[in-house]
Amino acid sequence: MNTFASLREIQDEIKSGTTSCSQVVEACLNNIDKYSHLNAFLEVYPQEALAKAVEIDYKITNGTAGRLAGLVVGLKDMLCYRDHHLQAGSKILEGFESQFNGTAVQRLLDEDAIIIGRQNCDEFGMGSSNENSAFGPSVNGIGKDRVPGGSSGGSAVAVQMDMCQVSLGTDTGGSVRQPAAFTGVIGLKPTYSRISRYGLVAYASSFDSIGIISKNLQDNALILQVISGKDAFDSTVSRNPVPEFNILEEIGPSRIGYIKESLETTRVQQEVKTNTLRQLKSLQEMGHQVEAVDFPLIEYVLPTYYLLTTAEASSNLSRYDGVKYGYRSDNEESLDSFYKSTRSEGFGQEVQKRIMLGTFVLSADYCDAFYKKAQKVRRLIKDKTTELFQKYDFVVMPTAPTTAFELGTFTDNPLEMCWSDLFTVPASVSGNPAISIPNGVDKNGLPVGFQIIADDFNEQGLYALSNAIFRARDN
Repeated sequence: MNTFASLREIQDEIKSGTTSCSQVVEACLNNIDKYSHLNAFLEVYPQEALAKAVEIDYKITNGTAGRLAGLVVGLKDMLCYRDHHLQAGSKILEGFESQFNGTAVQRLLDEDAIIIGRQNCDEFGMGSSNENSAFGPSVNGIGKDRVPGGSSGGSAVAVQMDMCQVSLGTDTGGSVRQPAAFTGVIGLKPTYSRISRYGLVAYASSFDSIGIISKNLQDNALILQVISGKDAFDSTVSRNPVPEFNILEEIGPSRIGYIKESLETTRVQQEVKTNTLRQLKSLQEMGHQVEAVDFPLIEYVLPTYYLLTTAEASSNLSRYDGVKYGYRSDNEESLDSFYKSTRSEGFGQEVQKRIMLGTFVLSADYCDAFYKKAQKVRRLIKDKTTELFQKYDFVVMPTAPTTAFELGTFTDNPLEMCWSDLFTVPASVSGNPAISIPNGVDKNGLPVGFQIIADDFNEQGLYALSNAIFRARDN
């Protein structure tokens, strides 16, 4: 079966009788089996997906199918899908089954999307390479032994290798955008609060966002439209109206600022810099005003992010103790030793490290010096970002400083690993929407990502500018 370019193409062929939902699902299952060595999926639902496909084929025949009929979706192992296992890439949730559907998942099902399986990820979303999973790392489909990025690495690889058309991932500090860049696909982090977090395993609640990974821009926009909007189960979700996102909307000459520091730092791979400069030149040729922008607070973004997210993780992950569900240690000499054994055996090293750092940050002696100060700096970063969007329509930079690195590169140097988040974290700290789109390859054929950031709730602008860039490349 041919690889489909978009959901619209799938639906057109189903209606013409050229293919069926069942055949689309079978093709995805064949690819999952073919590329099983990439470790993208932790669990696959073949019989369930095929049964759903038969049901949707019948609905299409009767004209009662939803907007996502024919779309095969994978879920990062951080999203609740009723009566299915959920482990957040961790041993601590061993054997746990979700009791309900998360809001985003339910809205996909309501529009007849077919969920094919749960996907590998860094444990509790904590990582930039997908090497922190209790189930072993996912592997990039391009380049031997290369990471796919993290934490939504399995989700990105699944889309990259046509194991599904779309994946729902999560983005706390770049966990959708960076894997999208490393695998050569599209990754959107919407405005914080655009999508309900009900049914999303919490890592850092004031940062966590459900994101969308796809190859096709129109599919990405349609998914965002379907799963966004107010939700009675999430008091933090935005009540802003959800527009009908139209990637074909013409975008006039725009003011675009690029973060000067993102191209001046020595941490940027030369080919990433070259491809980014080429894209900036192309934007100028398209009629946009492109200017260098100083963002003096950029050196404080990473420390602010890690102080706040570890503090929130320390609080959120305190609920996992082995008493009611999940992994349970055999050490039951006392309640205290049971808790310690369960958590030390159930959590991986990276998660343990972040919990301890977060607990330290929140301790009575250091809360004022670190946590509260980081909150103040976050406000300064947000205010500075807001100022930028009073002058510019978009802010751009590379998605990541490098292309996909080899597995194990930073195993013994976690500080260097943190630098791979350098360009994605700013939009997470400020809460702004951001998208990563492919931007050529390096000398090894590894994809380079180009990141576009917009003002709050301007995902429409991100889609329109991205589509204009794709059209300019085609011409």
